[in-house]
Amino acid sequence: MRIDIQSDSRKVLPGDTFIAIKGIDRDGHDYIEQAIKNGATKIIAEHGSYSVETIIVEDTEQYLIQYLHEHYDSEIRKLKLIGITGTNGKTTSAFLLHTALNQLGRKTGYIGTVGFYVKDKIRSLDNTTPNLYTLYSIFLECLEMGVEQVVLEVSSQAICGHRVEGLLFDYAVFTNLTEDHLDFHKTMENYALAKQQLFRQLKPDGKAIINIDDDYQDYFVLDGNHNITFGKKESDYQIGNIKMNTMGSVFTVTHLGETTMLKTPLIGEYNFYNLMISIIILSDMGYSMEKIKHLCAHLNAPVGRMETINYLDNRIIVDYAHTPDAMEKLIHTVKSVCDGNIYAVFGCTGSREREKRPVMMKIATTLCKHVIVTIDDLHEEEAQEIVADMLKENQNKNYEVEFDRKKAIEKGISLLKHHDILLIMGKGHEDFIIVKEKKIPFNDVAVVKEIIREMEVKEKL
Repeated sequence: MRIDIQSDSRKVLPGDTFIAIKGIDRDGHDYIEQAIKNGATKIIAEHGSYSVETIIVEDTEQYLIQYLHEHYDSEIRKLKLIGITGTNGKTTSAFLLHTALNQLGRKTGYIGTVGFYVKDKIRSLDNTTPNLYTLYSIFLECLEMGVEQVVLEVSSQAICGHRVEGLLFDYAVFTNLTEDHLDFHKTMENYALAKQQLFRQLKPDGKAIINIDDDYQDYFVLDGNHNITFGKKESDYQIGNIKMNTMGSVFTVTHLGETTMLKTPLIGEYNFYNLMISIIILSDMGYSMEKIKHLCAHLNAPVGRMETINYLDNRIIVDYAHTPDAMEKLIHTVKSVCDGNIYAVFGCTGSREREKRPVMMKIATTLCKHVIVTIDDLHEEEAQEIVADMLKENQNKNYEVEFDRKKAIEKGISLLKHHDILLIMGKGHEDFIIVKEKKIPFNDVAVVKEIIREMEVKEKL
């Protein structure tokens, strides 16, 4: 089923209705004439007069939201929707659940940071949570493919931007809340309240799943909801007896008085929290703990999340960690299983949250043997300005600056001796570096493998 109203003039087919939406960077009203040339026979706009039937409304975005709900909700509600929100862990939690359900024969879609998947990847997405129009298009596509449920990463900015407005969820999940996006939300309370909205969009029989160990959990345990809690504290699903080594982890889960020991190839305490979401939802769906235990032993994180490349007797780990909290947790996790030194390559994102740059630099230089500072997405900023912020009040001297990210990674690899680990942080799965309006192709894992091949060729000469 194809939606018969279009907000992108390039996708208009003869007979379509075109609706002009005002975005942050572009105004759909500027593309109305192009839409008419492409065959639009009706225009929905906030102003103007055009050569085809035209309806003027006060707010085209709200009109579109209402139109989608009126015309397509009866189809969309055939899907189970699982929304996962939080600062860190959304992608890993959502992808683990998506993988587990598919392995159980429950055809499941995933929409989030690493793209749109149904078992395998269908395509990349521009945002962690696409706009409502794109979501409805994907939902209809999922239904045509026989999908039963869709796991969505739901960002706070998506909630504020009405990208999930009116959707009703079977499960709403809260992972954690740490400082991020404060350039947008201004305060942690605003940030928490934005995410809280997801928990007000549950179906009548929907369930709210909350990390009870997080300082902000009270914002998400709402009166009137069917709340399920998890964490190391006393909760509905309690984590205990954690043990880790280089091969993975073992931990226990206690639920309704019964304790089960589970094994996972994942390491890091935060990954137990990510995995718990799959355990809880599968349990709530009726799967036995024995079945869940078997699944957990074979579930791996998505690309760009602690993705490991072996180099001699060393390891190179590529991870998306781009907040102080995520970086600190990652380094501590790696330290717990590393027999050698830990080195790091990372940069900070341009045009946002300057205050977290020196914090991340302090964490990296304090916890790692040596740090190579490089670029991340620059957006509209200059690399020198970003690095200057990173170095403010820095007292540690165990770093160097290399603005060429490939050369920075090469330097990091050259430092590895025996049983060392190199952390390459910030980009994870991403396939490009953003510089102003350009997307320059670059993937950390591919670059690492290329450098290793080049080094092996040199050694043979």
